[in-house]
Amino acid sequence: MSLLKDELKFKDVVFEEKKDLKKFSTMRLNATGDMITVQTLTALKQVLKLLNKNKMEYRVLGWGANLLLPLTTAIPYIQLDFDFDKSQLETPREEYLLPASVSLATLTSHANKFGLKGWEVFTGIPASLGGAVFMNAGTNLGEIGSVVKEVLLITKEGEEKLIKIDQHSFSYRRNHFVEAGDVIAEVRLIHFGIDEMISKKIRDYLEMRTKTQPLKEWTCGCVFKNQTIERGVTCRAGLFIDIIGLKGFSYKNLMISPKHANFMENRGDSTYEDVITMIDVLQRELKLQTGVTFNTEVEF
Repeated sequence: MSLLKDELKFKDVVFEEKKDLKKFSTMRLNATGDMITVQTLTALKQVLKLLNKNKMEYRVLGWGANLLLPLTTAIPYIQLDFDFDKSQLETPREEYLLPASVSLATLTSHANKFGLKGWEVFTGIPASLGGAVFMNAGTNLGEIGSVVKEVLLITKEGEEKLIKIDQHSFSYRRNHFVEAGDVIAEVRLIHFGIDEMISKKIRDYLEMRTKTQPLKEWTCGCVFKNQTIERGVTCRAGLFIDIIGLKGFSYKNLMISPKHANFMENRGDSTYEDVITMIDVLQRELKLQTGVTFNTEVEF
């Protein structure tokens, strides 16, 4: 990575070689890699232009809530650390133009305080706004795509691309507008009015999640997507894993959560390879026992 070390000397860019990335994944897998932290939109454009010019791949790393990091990689990671004008959240407004690096927890607190209808859908998701929009993150209450109006992308050539969201922009746990090399930089959010019951809805959902999901353990969130089969019947991955008797199953330092079977808990120094092995075992057993193929929600 000497090229990056020599050339990534732009203002508002920090390059760290062979950085310990364990804390950049909610599953806390052992991982190291080169990290490019970008602090402004201008700096992001410069970095992407340089990487594209040198035909270098890269990966955007948010909070690592839905991502498995390999032990090592030759591909550098980009993390956004944009300034955030918190005065936007002092009072409710019709629209919010927010940096992709802002925390969903910050936005949930705002929704809870002022009762923003629609924002309850991302309650309890440990992610950045950009990462959540990329995968159309959601809960049992809905998906974040429902409150997204526009997304500003920076292409691999360092150019701005504004996406106006419509009914075709998102589907279950995915977007349909981010192309290879694009980086989500800003998001314009809306809401559906003020509802005093939203605060209770958020509190009740957080309480339910605390009781039913291993929020205090090292996990990557839900491992598998729920699958819709014939006649619109939805098969819930966690329920099916429980039914076939694999809830609590362990492999090395990994365990299928005794609290929710669609979560894997890292109980020690687990690796990327350990998780992939466990995923493979579960997929094969689920297919054998139920006939249903469950695709992964986590990216790897």
